[in-house]
Amino acid sequence: MADAPETPDTASGRDYRDTVFLPETSFPMRGGLPQKEPLILEQWGDLYGTLRAERQKQNAPLYVLHDGPPYANGDIHIGHALNKTLKDFVVRSRFLLGYDVDYVPGWDCHGLPIEWKIEEQFRAKGRRKDEVSKDEFRRACRDYAGKYIDLQRDQFLRLGAVGDFANRYATMDFASEAAIVAEFHKFKNSGQLYRGSKPVMWSPVERTALADAEIEYHDHVSPTIWVKFPVTGVSDDHPDDLLSFRSSTPSIVIWTTTPWTIPANRAISYGPEIAYGLYEVTAMEEGLEFAPWAKPGDRLILADKLAEDVFKAAKVAAWTRVYDINPSGLETAHPLAALDSGYGFSVPLLAGDHVTDDAGTGFVHTAPGHGADDFEVWKAHGHHEVPDTVDPDGAYYDHVPLFAGLKVMETEGKKTGKFGPANGAVMEKLIEAGNLLARGRMEHSYPHSWRSKAPIIFRNTPQWFIRMDEPLKSGDTLRETALQAIDDTAFHPAAGRNRIRSMVEGRPDWLVSRQRAWGTPLAMYMDKQTGQPLHDPEVDARIVAAIAEHGADIWFTAPDSDFLGAHDPARYEKVEDILDVWFDSGSTHAFTLDPRTPEHGYTGDRPSHWPADLYLEGSDQHRGWFQSSLLEGCGTRGRAPFKAVLTHGFTLDENGEKMSKSRGNTTDPLTIIKESGADILRLWVALVDYSDDQRIGKQILQTTVDAYRKLRNTVRYLLGALAGFDETERLTDLDQFPPLEKFILHRLWELDAQVRQAYADYRFQDVVRPVLEFCSNDLSALYFDIRKDALYCDRPDSLRRRAARTVMDAVFMRLTAWLSPLTPFTMEEAWTTRFPEGGSNCARIIPHTPADWRNDAEAARWAAINAVLEVVNEQLEAARRDKRIGGALDAWPTVTAPAELLAPFQGLDAAEIFRTSGAELVQGGDAVTVSVDLADYPKCARSWRRVPDVGSDPAYPDLSARDADAVRYWDQTHG
Repeated sequence: MADAPETPDTASGRDYRDTVFLPETSFPMRGGLPQKEPLILEQWGDLYGTLRAERQKQNAPLYVLHDGPPYANGDIHIGHALNKTLKDFVVRSRFLLGYDVDYVPGWDCHGLPIEWKIEEQFRAKGRRKDEVSKDEFRRACRDYAGKYIDLQRDQFLRLGAVGDFANRYATMDFASEAAIVAEFHKFKNSGQLYRGSKPVMWSPVERTALADAEIEYHDHVSPTIWVKFPVTGVSDDHPDDLLSFRSSTPSIVIWTTTPWTIPANRAISYGPEIAYGLYEVTAMEEGLEFAPWAKPGDRLILADKLAEDVFKAAKVAAWTRVYDINPSGLETAHPLAALDSGYGFSVPLLAGDHVTDDAGTGFVHTAPGHGADDFEVWKAHGHHEVPDTVDPDGAYYDHVPLFAGLKVMETEGKKTGKFGPANGAVMEKLIEAGNLLARGRMEHSYPHSWRSKAPIIFRNTPQWFIRMDEPLKSGDTLRETALQAIDDTAFHPAAGRNRIRSMVEGRPDWLVSRQRAWGTPLAMYMDKQTGQPLHDPEVDARIVAAIAEHGADIWFTAPDSDFLGAHDPARYEKVEDILDVWFDSGSTHAFTLDPRTPEHGYTGDRPSHWPADLYLEGSDQHRGWFQSSLLEGCGTRGRAPFKAVLTHGFTLDENGEKMSKSRGNTTDPLTIIKESGADILRLWVALVDYSDDQRIGKQILQTTVDAYRKLRNTVRYLLGALAGFDETERLTDLDQFPPLEKFILHRLWELDAQVRQAYADYRFQDVVRPVLEFCSNDLSALYFDIRKDALYCDRPDSLRRRAARTVMDAVFMRLTAWLSPLTPFTMEEAWTTRFPEGGSNCARIIPHTPADWRNDAEAARWAAINAVLEVVNEQLEAARRDKRIGGALDAWPTVTAPAELLAPFQGLDAAEIFRTSGAELVQGGDAVTVSVDLADYPKCARSWRRVPDVGSDPAYPDLSARDADAVRYWDQTHG
C-alpha cells in the first residue's frame, strides 16, 4: 500500500487513516548535526572514563593504543582529522568488541617550528634571539605549545574523539622531560652513545643538524662543473711519458653539482672496476659564441664510458685516446693551488666502491667534510684529519683561503634559504686558475628541511650518535635487534614491513644531538680529558630528579655543582645540545605506558600494558615515529614498544593533487564540522581506503552526505516502525517466523561476523560498505517495501506483524551498535530517541547473534527470488510509464518461467513479494517473462489492494477481509 490513504474514498464515507499503523518517531529526517553534536558531547561528559569504568567492572581484556603525538602548533588540518578519526574508530570499536581500552592522547612540543615562532615574536619586539636568555626563551616556547595543546584538544573532542584527555601527555611536561632524559641515560650508560665528527645533514637556516626523518626532497636547479686536477705524481706502473715535458700535463677531470665544496677537496675517488683512458684533445667546435676553456693538446683522464659526454660538455669536436690508465698511484694538485699556497697539498687517488660510470666523469671529487661517502673513503684509506670549511651559519670559516666569510647559503633577509655567492666565486677562481673545463646547470632532486623548506648541506661537525652496529647485552646489534622486532610485528597493510625494514637495514648511526634551544637536553657531562660521557648513577639520578621537579630548563640555569656532587666541575663540560625531537617522541611509550603497568606496581583505574597493541600513524612515519620508537624500545628493552603498526596514506584534493594553501585546494575539517557535522567527516574516513592516499572535496563530500542520508533514513524508518514495540510483542520461536524474516535474520548473522572481523582487522571500509549495501538492497529495496503493508495494515497481534517488528528490533539493535564507532553522534541520537533512559549507545557491546539465525537455504531462496523480482519490477515500471497502471497495487502480473526459477516461491505469496494486488505464476518457457494485467477487483479503502474479498465482511463493505478484521480489532480496542 501507499504510505497513507489520501481521502476517505469509501462506500461508508469513513476515513480509515486513524486505523492505519503508520510509523511514528521524533527522530527527524534532517540530521542538523552541527547543532545536535555539541549537545550530545555535553550529555556524554567524561565518556571515556565512563567506558573504562564499565569495562573494568566486567573484567574486560585490556587493549592499548598508543598515540603518536601531533605537533602543538596551529589548528588541526585534514591530515589530523583523518588520523584522529581512525584512532577513534580503533578505540570505540575495541570498546564495542568488549575490551577495556587504554588510549592517552599526547602532543609533541619541542622543536624548530615553535622555536621559529618565538624568534619571530621576539624580533617583532625588537629583540634578537641572542639577546634573550635561554630560560626566558624556553618559557615563551612552553607557553606557546600549551596554548595549542588546549586548542587542538578541543578540536579533537569536537570531532568526537574519546580518550584520556584529562591525563593527556606532552613531551614538554616536566615528568616527560625527566623520563626522556632517563631513557637517553640508558643509551649513554650502555656504551651505545658516542661522539663523532662526520658529515651530517645540516640546515644553515635552522643552524642545526637534521636526521633522515626531517628531510624531504624537492626539485632544485644546481650549477654543474667539470674541473681539471693536474697530475703531479705517478707510480712506476704508469707509462714513462705520462708526465713527459713534450706533452701538456694531463689532468683528471671530476664533475660536481656543489662547486662550493671544491675548497674542501682532499682526494679524488675512482672505481677499481671502471675502464679509464688518457685522451688528447685534437680539435674544438667552431662557431661558438664564447671561447671554450679546453684547447687542442689538452690531455684528460676519463672513464671510457663517459669520455664522449665530457667532450660534448666541453665543446671538444675531436680527440684521440692515447692509452689505458690505471688511476691507482696517481697524485694531483688541487685545482686552486696556483692561486693560494693554502691549497698547496697533494690530492691522492682513492679506490672507492661508491664510484660508478653511470654519469659524470668516472671520478668523484672527494670532500670528506661534506659527504658521507667522501668521509668513509677518506677514513678507510687511513686519513684522520677532516677539514672544517663551512661554519654553522653556512659561511666559509675565516681560515679558508680565497673565500673567507663568503656565504654558501643565505640565512637572513629575503634570500633566506637560497644558495649564496660561494658557488659563483669558486667557479670564477677555477677559471682564473685555468682548471674549469666546462659548466652547466641541472635540475635534480635535492634534500630540503621539511620544516624550513630550505636546502640543506652536508657539513662536518661534532655530534652525538647512537651506534647501530655495536653488540648489545644480548649479543645482537641495535640494527639486528630492530630487524628482528620488525619481523615480529604485525603490519597493516603488510607492505609496511618491507618499507621500514629496508630503511633500518641501510640507515646510518642514529644522530641524536641538535644545536637549538627548545628541546630536551642531552643532560650529561663530558670528561674534558677523555672526551667520554660521565657514567655516575648518582649524578644521573640528581639530573633526572631536578628535571622532574623543575623541568628541563633547570639544566641550563642550575650550577654544575648541583648535579656533579663530589666531581670537580672544572674537569667536566656540560653538554647543552638538545635531543632529536624523534628521540623525544620515540620515548613516549616509556612515560605514557610503562608507569601504568602491573609490572611497575600500578593498581589505579587507568591500567596499561607494554608493549602497546597498536601504533597508528601516516605512512611517512616508517622513517619517523615508528622507527624512532622501534630503535628506542630495542635499545633500552630489547624489543619494539608495539605489537602492531597501522599506517594510512595522505589526503589529496579531488583531482589527486597535494593540498596547498597557496593553491587554494585545501579542505578544512573544522569547516566541514561547522557546516555538515563531524559524523559526515567521520563517515568519509570510514568510506575511503585509508591505507592508500585518499581524496576529499565538495563532490566527494556530497557523495558522503548521500550515504549518510541512506543510513539515517534507514534508522529513522526502523524507529518509526518500532514505535510502541515491547517484550510482549516479541516472537521467540524461530519456527513462527515467515521465510522473509528468516532471510533477514540470516543476513544479520552474516553481517555480524563480517563486522566483528573487519573491526578486529581495522578494515573500517569493510564495516560501513556492507552495512550500507544491506540498508539499500536488503532493507529498503526488499524488506521494508514488502513488509510495509503488514506493518501498516495487519492487526497488531498478527504473527506476521509481530515477526516483522521483532526482526526490525534485531536490525535496529545491531545497526546502532555496528555503526556506533563510525557515526557515534547519529547512532547516539537514534538510541536515546528510542531508549531515553537506556544509557549511552557508546557503552554497548555488539549484541550476541544466535548461530541458529544462519539459514543458507533462505539465502539461496531469496537470491533466486530477487532474480525474478528484477524482471517483474522492470515490467511494472514500464506499465507505469505507459500509464497502463497507476501503481503496483493496480497490477495483477502473470509471471511465466521455468519450474526451477519458480520453485523458490513455493509457500510464499507472490503478490506480497511483487507488491501487487495479486499475481499468477505459470511454469513454462526458457526465461522469465511478465505480462502485466490490471487487477480487476474492488479497491480496499484502507490498504488500496484490489483483491476478491473486498466487501466480504458486511460490517465493512469497502474493506478486504484482512483489513476488516484489523479495523474491527481497532474499533474494539479504541472504544
